[in-house]
Amino acid sequence: MTEKTILRALKGEVLPTPPVWMMRQAGRYLPEYRATRAKAGDFLSLCYTPELAAEVTLQPIRRYGFDAAILFADILLLPQALGADLWFVTGEGPRLSTITGADDFAKLKTKDDIHETLNPVYETVSILSEELPKETTLIGFAGAPWTVATYMIAGRGTKDQGPAHALKAEDRETFVKIIDLLTVSTIEYLSKQVEAGAEVVKIFDSWAGSLKGQDFEDFAVEPARKIIAEMKARFPGLPVIAFPREAGEGYIGFHQKTGADCVALDNSVTPEWGAEHVQVSGCVQGNLASSHMVTGGQALIDETRHVVQAFSKGPHIFNLGHGITPDADPENVALMVETIRNG
Repeated sequence: MTEKTILRALKGEVLPTPPVWMMRQAGRYLPEYRATRAKAGDFLSLCYTPELAAEVTLQPIRRYGFDAAILFADILLLPQALGADLWFVTGEGPRLSTITGADDFAKLKTKDDIHETLNPVYETVSILSEELPKETTLIGFAGAPWTVATYMIAGRGTKDQGPAHALKAEDRETFVKIIDLLTVSTIEYLSKQVEAGAEVVKIFDSWAGSLKGQDFEDFAVEPARKIIAEMKARFPGLPVIAFPREAGEGYIGFHQKTGADCVALDNSVTPEWGAEHVQVSGCVQGNLASSHMVTGGQALIDETRHVVQAFSKGPHIFNLGHGITPDADPENVALMVETIRNG
């Protein structure tokens, strides 16, 4: 059997046509997703109902034939499994009970207690491993410890991750304990996903760019290194994609420092810069601006070709520089895929 294209790229192979998938490819831009979400009743019910979570994961594969499907879940399911309260406010996003000091941290569960909550997620992975087309790679994922910690400390997403930076400065001991708990728990969470059938795992560090200097090394690089090292020890040959979003110069050397097989790039860096500074170290993923999925037209075609060409001399998985937005036009996604595959 010919190996799946994404697995070949992750091993460092340069392919004539890059494999393609999109972050948040199962989502609100698709009418079939909105219908399934309505059937589920609310977002968390959708995440925790394996048949429906599998269905929305499969929808973009049926529609576009992407080379990979990514498990439909949310990075905040892990803190919920650790004992944080989690709910979603319509139009505003997630809310969590906050961890503001040692007393709050002491109430959290351990890494061994997460699976009771997360078992439906593993069941979703198992369903997908059976139902996906044989040529489609199944990607599992988790949030990176720093990014998940920012939500746990602030109780919500913030523009500057200020509460997490404040706790890091004022009570470093508690902050480090949070990062350490999330690191070991993420290893257990991803391990169960792999055991259920995930072929690749991805670590999303959406707020990595707000860590500077030694903090970037300590809280973006080091947790990723620990997670990847342990995952590869448990599952030899498992490919890992890391996404330290808006890391800028921090992208340079991220493969070597963490052991990641692929580094995903956002669109704050150009494809040419990414090819010169990051792709020299291994596979890269990215990095078309997601705004093109809204605006479409010749600019979408031109920029898609630009990204493909810029990364054509090394291993590359085509993706967006960030998740597709709810206002995207499904027809523009089809145009992007057609442009990649047919030039």
